[in-house]
Amino acid sequence: MTTTVRPADSGDLYPTRTPGSAAPFPRRHPVVWNANADGPLPSARLDAYDHDGCLYFDALLSEEETTACLEETSRLTADRSLRASGRVVPEPDGDGIRSVFEVHALSGTFRAIVQSARLAGIARQILGSDVYVHQTRVNLKSTFGGSGFGWHSDFETWHSEDGMPAPRALSMSIALTENVPYNGPLMIIPGAHRTFVPSTGLTPPEYHRKSLQGKNLPAGPADRTAVAALARELGIRQFTGPAGSAVAFDSNSLHASASNVSPFPRTNLFVVYNSVQNAIGTPYAAPRARPTYLASRTFTPVPRPAH
Repeated sequence: MTTTVRPADSGDLYPTRTPGSAAPFPRRHPVVWNANADGPLPSARLDAYDHDGCLYFDALLSEEETTACLEETSRLTADRSLRASGRVVPEPDGDGIRSVFEVHALSGTFRAIVQSARLAGIARQILGSDVYVHQTRVNLKSTFGGSGFGWHSDFETWHSEDGMPAPRALSMSIALTENVPYNGPLMIIPGAHRTFVPSTGLTPPEYHRKSLQGKNLPAGPADRTAVAALARELGIRQFTGPAGSAVAFDSNSLHASASNVSPFPRTNLFVVYNSVQNAIGTPYAAPRARPTYLASRTFTPVPRPAH
């Protein structure tokens, strides 16, 4: 799909990817979109998510489910035909696999989990509407060298490159292996989701191919000065836990993870839910839209459970 970047006067509430410097500014939209929406979270947990932009779950998946997901991950990473589709992202040095995208479309096991009321019900409650699946992926960090992910806001990417209007989306990072302090677990600056940190530099063509490998490129990463200031003010929270544990976090959360230098692998399933009222359109700051395996343009709501 070929598109053109939106004009500068398009009413963009989150301008980014511009030449020169750009100062952070307050978020212009809610975090919890309807505090009275039905769902599995009690009000205290909703308040915590609203305040911190993230929420930890001790056991979102069972041992049987995490085992099945790991088996499916092994199957998908061994499938040579997937390499040519772009869905399999190699490590920056070309040795090993960093990510596999659109796993819910490639596996019935992943699809059942992504569409389950346990996960989608949380997203519907926080986002205050029906939701669709914007993106899924498995991130793998192999032993002794699985590469990390620098500080960034997912919404900055999805807004710039996918045309997502507002930060009315959330991610779930679900541990398929134990996440420990030394194998590159997720780190989040709690409360930073209320500040939008623009990125400087224009988005070059085919940017996504290199950025997904974690290569140092001129656009996309969060400004280090802004990250440092927010981290000093708000701190950094590291999320560890057993297989099956999970973190839900706001699309504008500043997050990162270090490389895995340990002898213990880290494999996590990521599921991104977007409100059906926040469907993506023309990119705000990229010459063309990314492939649909990175940003779905099928906005069918995740089915609600039958009553």
